[in-house]
Amino acid sequence: MEDNKLFSEFPPVSTEKWEEVINKDLKGADYEKKLVWKTIEGFKVKPYYRAEDLENIDYLNSNPAQFPFTRGKQADSNVWDIRQDIREHDAAKSNAFALDALKRGATAIGFCAKEVETEEQMAILLKDIYLPAVAIHFNCAKKHIDTLKLFVAVAKKNGFDTKELRGSINFDIYSYALKHGRFWAGEEKDLDEAAELVRYANDNLPAFRVLTVGGKTLADAGSNIVQELGFSLAAANELMAKLSDRGIAPATIANRIIFSFSIGGNYFMEIAKIRAARLLWSKIVEQYNPGDDNAYKAFINSSTMTWNKSIFDPYVNMLRTTTETMSAAIAGADSISTSPFDITFKEADDFSYRIARNQQLLLKEESYLDKIVDPAAGSYYIENLTDSIAQYAWQNFLTVEEKGGFANALREGYVQDEVTKTAQQRDMEIATRRTTIIGTNQYPNLTETMDAKIEKHGCCCNCEKGDEIKTLEPYRGAEAFERLRLATEKSGNRPKVFLLTYGNLAMRRARSGFATNFFGVAGYEIIDNNGFASAEEGVKAALEAKADIVVLCSSDDEYAEITEQACQMLKGKVKSIVLAGFPKEMVETYKGYGVDEFIHVKTNVLDCLTSFQKLFGNL
Repeated sequence: MEDNKLFSEFPPVSTEKWEEVINKDLKGADYEKKLVWKTIEGFKVKPYYRAEDLENIDYLNSNPAQFPFTRGKQADSNVWDIRQDIREHDAAKSNAFALDALKRGATAIGFCAKEVETEEQMAILLKDIYLPAVAIHFNCAKKHIDTLKLFVAVAKKNGFDTKELRGSINFDIYSYALKHGRFWAGEEKDLDEAAELVRYANDNLPAFRVLTVGGKTLADAGSNIVQELGFSLAAANELMAKLSDRGIAPATIANRIIFSFSIGGNYFMEIAKIRAARLLWSKIVEQYNPGDDNAYKAFINSSTMTWNKSIFDPYVNMLRTTTETMSAAIAGADSISTSPFDITFKEADDFSYRIARNQQLLLKEESYLDKIVDPAAGSYYIENLTDSIAQYAWQNFLTVEEKGGFANALREGYVQDEVTKTAQQRDMEIATRRTTIIGTNQYPNLTETMDAKIEKHGCCCNCEKGDEIKTLEPYRGAEAFERLRLATEKSGNRPKVFLLTYGNLAMRRARSGFATNFFGVAGYEIIDNNGFASAEEGVKAALEAKADIVVLCSSDDEYAEITEQACQMLKGKVKSIVLAGFPKEMVETYKGYGVDEFIHVKTNVLDCLTSFQKLFGNL
């Protein structure tokens, strides 16, 4: 046909041809090192993918709303719940927050139910909320079954059919054990309570999810995506097996489980994680022969990650949560909790809650992400990521099963040790700035101060710890750098860093910029300069500025012209002389002249700045 003329002019290019051109452009450089990315999860990501890379991926033959549900559970839309979690304990205040949130676009509310112990308090909490239109999620309940009974009683009094009501209660025995080092009342008693909750919900709240599997607990302790997914599936399978032994039908159990996953900043990987989660869960449930199609469908609440958020430059958290929310929406999460940008250092206020809601509203109302089912479908890259994550997470799942199940793996410390290894690797990447946290370990706002803005957060949970199970401690990757900078603020001693720039314009600007970022992340005062004609002129200016640290910023060749003279003039008059760069052949010579430290891209920035903080008495 004439319409195909264009295609005949551009014949297909084979993979071999692509590789031939790529290797030519590499000019002998190692293909694997230069272009293949090895993820922290352990698998390799190629620099490009083609249609042939999809040939062996079986699930691509299914459509949305079809087994194994990789492509989502809905066939005609991608609607999700905009969930707002409220940390307030007081029932009346929580109700006021909830009504305002619902008026402004939220469709699901998470309540802290710790202090809701009477029917009157529950009535206050739910006042004026039209429950059939809102998913109600209870966090931090003291007695989960009692909370459900109070909810049912108030709902019925208000004239609602409880069989239509949606929501969940955060009963997560394994996350509790990881956080507290023990089960709430002992594993068997906790499982008995889980069975009681399932039976009660089945009779009274059939659309409610009463068993939580908290992958977010793992992610907040520094796990990678594969660990979060593989271990979460193992925990969910443990519930399926243990509750089946208590006489509950597998379909009933599966329909009561809600997966609580974090969503981090690795945009495409997070999309693939949720898709892989649905795929693997359907395969696990299939082994129980549930006899109910709904049982195969994982219910996923995605919460923006805490681990990667920062205190400094907190508005960057808005950018982080936006891309994270997009990942969850594109992947087809059932509900999404977008955290307020400022919760790293204070209780969220009306403004930050509003921004968090509006991020989701914009993605729905202006980007139409709720209209398109599985927009990632067919992407060679995302489909291969989904497949890789599924395979590696499945290996984690199988390893846990070989250890006798999730509870045994917890008692052995296997899960905790694996997550801790990954967290240590992440910490090292942050310390050496292979992972960038904008505003914290790179590109700091030099004039920002945060110490006076930090408030203590309340805690909703029972923090009493046991020693039955090794715990996993939640933390943020930015904390170590934040401690350095906050120490500078608290001490009132802000060291002056003078950049002695000399010679080649491009090199001195590049290295002065590097030094500014380097010392700026500790909150030091940076004195930059346009360039000096000689070492003598630069040293004179540094001493007049009463510098504590002088950083030589020039090219490797030109360091030979100024380093010896500068060191002779500065020795004993400043706390430290630093050279920006690492001229390998001259390092020992420059140390002999008096250079104390060399800062460069391979420096462990955290260790180096910790030493400087100790030098100045800030730590």
